[in-house]
Amino acid sequence: MERRKLVLLVDDNADDRELARAALQETPSPCRMVTVTDGIEAVDYLQALDPASLPELVLLDLNLPKLNGIEVLTHWRADPALRFVPVVVLSTSSEEADLEQAYKAGANGYVVKPLQFDRFVDTLAQVCRYWLTLNQPAVERT
Repeated sequence: MERRKLVLLVDDNADDRELARAALQETPSPCRMVTVTDGIEAVDYLQALDPASLPELVLLDLNLPKLNGIEVLTHWRADPALRFVPVVVLSTSSEEADLEQAYKAGANGYVVKPLQFDRFVDTLAQVCRYWLTLNQPAVERT
């Protein structure tokens, strides 16, 4: 039986978390989603996992309480055990400075959250489909 792939969603917006759950149901790969709602919880969650249990994808909002998304990403990328975990930033911001900061901090992708329900679900489904089914991870998972 295939192991269900893990997606970590870091977002403080309850509506966006529910939309992400709907989007994951649109992916052909069996997966499960874990959510955390602030930056400190996000840092602690990933750093506490065994390397074999790391998520196949992290969806990271930039505007988080306690630590923002760039600070979270900087913490993760400083940890050698987490450097290959794919992180896609999901933000309402299309500001060039935010994109540049995210990529400099180690983001693998940056997606602007669509405001319409159908487009949001479709966009997340496409992101998840790519990272969970098409992408070849940098390291073999055990």
